Amino acid sequence: MARPTDPAVRRRLLERAARMLRDREPVTLRSLVAGTGASTMAVYTHFGSMEGMWQALRQEGFTSLEEAFAKIPVTDDPLQDLTALVCAYLRHGLDHPDLYRVMFDASIELVDLPAADATLDYLVRAARRAMEAGRLDSGTEPLDVAIQSWAIAHGLLSLVAGGPLPREALQHAVPILSALFAGSGDDPQRSRRSVQAGWNLQDPGGR
Repeated sequence: MARPTDPAVRRRLLERAARMLRDREPVTLRSLVAGTGASTMAVYTHFGSMEGMWQALRQEGFTSLEEAFAKIPVTDDPLQDLTALVCAYLRHGLDHPDLYRVMFDASIELVDLPAADATLDYLVRAARRAMEAGRLDSGTEPLDVAIQSWAIAHGLLSLVAGGPLPREALQHAVPILSALFAGSGDDPQRSRRSVQAGWNLQDPGGR
């Protein structure tokens, strides 16, 4: 008979693993459960193995990012919404630096790739709405705009979360996104207003 799982125990083990990774502590079965109130058997009960635990940790990063994206309201300004999603990505990485580090560790297999792809789809849908609203050129590929927006966010976040740039450097996303959208067909001034509005709503540079 399979042992019953406890979501609270699972969460504690994942949080412990992420902290140990951040602090560069050696992660062994015994060191992982230390201080969590769980036994070593709990790792097998919840993840099947240590490798399964790392896979679950990487997946958790995308799951929590999708939850953050789901909270962003859809408005009648799709480029504002796309900017707000970029802001949510930046804030998620700053608030969860341990998960952020594991999310992009390609040495760890993603258990549910479609679930991870679903995060990108939020950006794709916003870009598609912008194209349909005439804000972007009709020949624009929404996936390209989504990937470019994600790349802007990822690059800035990598420079800020792990140094060497200060948190205020995230504000460079505003002119860069404005240029991206204008280059894809939007009016430059209108683009800047939408990006600034989306940024002001979320302000990932705030503390």
